[in-house]
Amino acid sequence: MKFCLLFAALALAVTSARAANPPEPTQADVPYGVHPHQLIDIHVPPKGEGPFPALLWFGGIWKASKHAVDVNRFFPHGIAVIAVEVRTMEDATRDKAAEPISYVLEDAMSAVKFVVENAEKWKLDPKRIALGGGSQGALPALYVGCKAPELVTCIAAYRCQPTIDPKRMQEWVPGVQWGAPALGCSFEESLKRRDELLPVIKKWSPDWLLHKNATPMYFENEWGMTKPDDIVETKVDSSGKKTKVRTPLTQNNYDVHSPAWAVGFQKLALAAGATCYVKYPGHPTEGYDDIWNFIVKQLTAKTSKP
Repeated sequence: MKFCLLFAALALAVTSARAANPPEPTQADVPYGVHPHQLIDIHVPPKGEGPFPALLWFGGIWKASKHAVDVNRFFPHGIAVIAVEVRTMEDATRDKAAEPISYVLEDAMSAVKFVVENAEKWKLDPKRIALGGGSQGALPALYVGCKAPELVTCIAAYRCQPTIDPKRMQEWVPGVQWGAPALGCSFEESLKRRDELLPVIKKWSPDWLLHKNATPMYFENEWGMTKPDDIVETKVDSSGKKTKVRTPLTQNNYDVHSPAWAVGFQKLALAAGATCYVKYPGHPTEGYDDIWNFIVKQLTAKTSKP
């Protein structure tokens, strides 16, 4: 499958996760590195003295972007929201990086450390930090949660792909092709060379970094284990009028956002002794209504990281 077709499927808007009209950030385009794509937007609750817990939400890992979640889900609970932009695999490919995924995941770690180190400046609580992302944006959140759990309170992954291992992708969702050029080659080549590439996969892929002390994780998917015939989308015309319409759900879209990814990851997480919840239609989670409720409860719990 050509990269452009993969990206088109992956770049579909995560409309339920984003604010329709996000407010202006408290501070916009704050650099956490020297590259023009190493930026964060900080949204601090307008009420309260802090220090505020914070949710860092990652944007695109193919094309540079910040994806803002609806701050109205979090401001009433005294939670700040930070939209994170990272260097992308497009940047890495342009630079001929041997391991393109390294740009994305190294930046994710740098952004989190930057926020923790500068938390006092923005009235944030460095011991209550959540990470999340939708689709491709969840991968960097999961990486940090497994690699450096001491930095993070919880991880939220919405309709995501939690591995760059081509073999596990095929085991979880037969026929799916995703992730190129994370390993510096096409998907077909990565599958063929999987044994050779395994050291790189184990270095960067969250599923290979799982351990009992990994940060608690919550996955949510809006579709069940069986592909629906169609979906309801919100269309916005030039005047700003919104209309809900039914459109066919393509197989590619379903495959890369199937809950089978989360279920496969959860089995590995539980086997490793990690905490991992998975929600999809017909499969609720005990103690949490959804991914947003999980974030709020985790960040506002009376206990926090020491």
